[in-house]
Parts: sequence; C-alpha cells; structure tokens
Amino acid sequence: MMSERPPSAAGNLPLVGIRVVDMTVVWAGTFTTMMLADMGAEVIRVENTRFAPYGTRGIMVRPTDSLLSTRGMATAGYPDRKAGERPYNRAAMFNVHARNKLSMTVDYMRPKGLEILKRLVGISDLFIENNAYGTMNKIGLSYEELKKVKPDIIMVSMPAFGSSGPYSDRIALGRHLECIAGHTLLRGYPEADPTWTTEVYHCDAAAGAVAAFAAMLALHYRQRTGKGQFVDVAQIETIIPQLGEAVMDYTMNGRVQEPIGNRHPSAAPCGLYPCQGDDRWIAITVCSDKEWQALCHAMGDPSWADDGKFSDTLSRWHNQDELDRHIADWTRQRQDYEVMHLLQEAGVAAGPLMDERDCYADPHIRERGFFEQVTHVECGSHLYPGMLWKMSRTPGSIRRPPCRLGEHNEYVYKQLLGVSDEEYAELERDGHIGMEYHPSIVVHGRAAI
Repeated sequence: MMSERPPSAAGNLPLVGIRVVDMTVVWAGTFTTMMLADMGAEVIRVENTRFAPYGTRGIMVRPTDSLLSTRGMATAGYPDRKAGERPYNRAAMFNVHARNKLSMTVDYMRPKGLEILKRLVGISDLFIENNAYGTMNKIGLSYEELKKVKPDIIMVSMPAFGSSGPYSDRIALGRHLECIAGHTLLRGYPEADPTWTTEVYHCDAAAGAVAAFAAMLALHYRQRTGKGQFVDVAQIETIIPQLGEAVMDYTMNGRVQEPIGNRHPSAAPCGLYPCQGDDRWIAITVCSDKEWQALCHAMGDPSWADDGKFSDTLSRWHNQDELDRHIADWTRQRQDYEVMHLLQEAGVAAGPLMDERDCYADPHIRERGFFEQVTHVECGSHLYPGMLWKMSRTPGSIRRPPCRLGEHNEYVYKQLLGVSDEEYAELERDGHIGMEYHPSIVVHGRAAI
C-alpha cells in the first residue's frame, strides 16, 4: 500500500508553497533539491521503476552482502552493512540527502508517462536536473517543451560542463571535474600520486549549493516579473573560483602551483602533528609572530624556539621540516583535545583531526543539535546530518525521513494530479506506479523488458 504524504511541520519556512519537480541524480543535483526541501519547498522526486540512474540510490540496485564487505564508504554504506530486501531504500549515499522529499514513479520514457510528468510540471514552480547534457531533450523535457506546459516554469539544468561549449556533451562525475579543475592536484602531497583522490567530492557540494542559490534568484525574479527562465549551471565553473589563488597566480605571474600537503603557502608552522593514541592528530596553524610567541609559551618556551631560524614567519617557512619535528616531539606526548584546548586558550588556531565517531561525539556539535535522530521504516533510527544553517524566525529540521522509491505515489497521482482509483490501478498494472525496481535491474540502467 502506497503511503500518503506524511504530515509536515514546514510551517512558515521560506519556500513553503513552492513545488519542485526533481529529476536529479548522484549527488550534485540531489544536494540542490535537499536544500530547497529543507527550506520548505515540496520537492517531488520523479523516479522510474524501469530505470535506475547510476550512483543515485546506491552504486548498485541489488548488491550482494559479500560484495559490500569488500567495498568502501560510498558502496557499502548500508545499515549494518546489509543490503536488505530493497537496497535502494537503504543506501546512505542517497538517504543522506533524501530527507524532506517525496518520491513518485512514472515511466517517462513512454508517451503516457511523459504526459503524466508534464501534468506535474504544469502545477510546479521549478524543474531541476543534473543529467548529462541533452538527456532531457531526448526525453522530451527541454526547456522549450516545459514552457509549453507552464510558461513561467523555472528550469535549472546542471550538466558537468554546462549547456554550451565544445565540452558540453561530455560526461563527468565529481572526481573527473575536480581533476580537470586542478583541485585533485592542489590538495595532494608533494610526494603522492597526483591521480589519487578521495570518496568525498567537493565539486558536487559546490555545484549543489550554487544551483540552489541560482534557483532562489530565479524565483525572486519571477515573483517580481511573472517570468520564468532557464538556469544553466556548469558544475565545473562552481569549483574553479574556489581555487582563485592558484588561478590568479598563473594569470598574474605565470606560475603553476604544486601540491604542498598540509602546509600553507605563506604561514608557518602549519600542519598535522601526531598525538597520543592510535592515528590521532592535531592541526596547528600559526599566521603571525604574535601567534608564534603564544605557541612557544604554550609549549613551555623550549630553548630550540630561540633559534634564529624560527625568529620570523619567513625564517620559519624556510625551515619547516626542522620546525615540524620539534612541534611533533611536543604534541605526541599529549592527547589531541588537550592540545586543542591549550592552544585555543593561547590564541592559536588548533583542532583535532576527527573521524566519524569523533564527529558524532563532539560536545560542540552535539550541543548545537546538528545531528538529528531520524527513523526510517527500512533502516531504523539513526543520527543524520541536520540543517546547514540556523534561522531565528524560520528554523528548519528533518521533517520527513528519506523518501522510499515511489512512497508518495498516491499523494501525487490522486491528490495533485486528480487521478481516479481506476486510473491509478491501471497505471500500476502498466508499470508506471510501483515501489520496487524491475527485477532485471541489478546494477543500474534500463530494465530488460
């Protein structure tokens, strides 16, 4: 039995009354619609039981438990590392940004399904997608087509390289865009393989935040003029400005920056230093001679600190290897949080390198209530990252748990689109409505039917 829309405490959130048709995939676009949903918009994920987009509801639709035991964070992120009966409802990489959203299913690849989807567009304000450029055109959901249904619709498109230019038709994920932008090289270590990257892709979050901001600008413009518009967000262009120093150094000086690890281009000391315990570290950065004196005093004014090699910022910067060894000899005798409190009280920037367990247990984060307890019918109760901002008059929260595939079909079809019980049953028989992916889909892609 499909559930109706759960009760919402959206109240007076900023975007209450705004409806979003969400056809986003993987992370960048889903991060965009998460922020809009957090602000009170009714975000409806349009999904297809006969098509599973790559990397969205998990890397694989039906991974085996044996496979999960050998995989990393993104692919093995299931409660108790068990895929369960419907893994696509349990994948952490999807559920972390699926809160406050609704999910309906329709096979928009078929004429009837496309007609249903366009009816939903006709009663919506925003249409957001981050598929490969041209995908929406092939389906019949270009901006020109959407305007025929809803003249003031706002379409936000987020292809990797934008909707114009020689790279527009190229396919890329966050890891590729970070390489092309130069971020992968700059954030590495001098001696490390420059092709190495992590499972945390900064470009997705950057593009997601920019697209959410652009969507609100377009809504504001429509409120003033009554006109919708097409918003073209090239994901690659959202991360390059965050590398501004490197870009401008080349533009102005012809220099190509190289990776410097945890060090700073002009401050010293700056790095991660070992502490007591297994793989425990403290980050310390000194930006002025005053802070250097404070650090020395906190360390007990050791005699080595009087060496002329450490007398000013430039001297310290040129002698960082020796400086780091001295500081490490001091930090490894102490606990990471002990060092943090000692240095912070002295006016020196310092903080422990935390893993996930530390983050959940950190007293500062807990007191601010960042993590929220959420109960999901197929995942159980867990702490989820909460709101990314705190507003005094319109505070947000996780009002709904992550949406299951097709969970809100009855609400969308019957209450929003006015579909009768008979029509609903027929659409269900025809494969448009459902809460499970077609059995032939194991990894991702189109059902073999």
